[in-house]
Amino acid sequence: MTIAAILAKKGRAIVRIEPMAHVSEVVALLGRHRIGAVLVVDPAAIPSNTQLQDILGIVSERDVIRAMGTSSFAGDVLDMSVSQIMTEARYTIAVSASLEDAAILMTQRRVRHLPVTENDTLVGMISLGDVVKARLEEQSSEADGMMAYVGAAH
Repeated sequence: MTIAAILAKKGRAIVRIEPMAHVSEVVALLGRHRIGAVLVVDPAAIPSNTQLQDILGIVSERDVIRAMGTSSFAGDVLDMSVSQIMTEARYTIAVSASLEDAAILMTQRRVRHLPVTENDTLVGMISLGDVVKARLEEQSSEADGMMAYVGAAH
């Protein structure tokens, strides 16, 4: 299975935010879209196709919690800019990559979200949960196929 297959099921919607936006805006986006991370991109790239070089970072629920844990007053974090707490986006994955490639990259680099690119253009974002779900579906399908094969042999 490829990353393209995951995006075909979950959709290619990308939730983005500017680096100077307040953390409170990220918290609202995370809640509204029921997601774990938002992509931080160059403000000029928000209304159009985002290119690889426009991706500045990712801000996740964990980044928000970590910032609150290190701040003397957790409420101050909501007024900080996204750029102050985001994680630099060092890793992306190609839409043509395999599910296994994504799992290996996420595990080795200890990341839970990956921007997905095609020809240096951002086309989606996947999470570790997306990868696990797709792998479980793949295993279930393989098991069903084996059961059908064994059943047909008798």
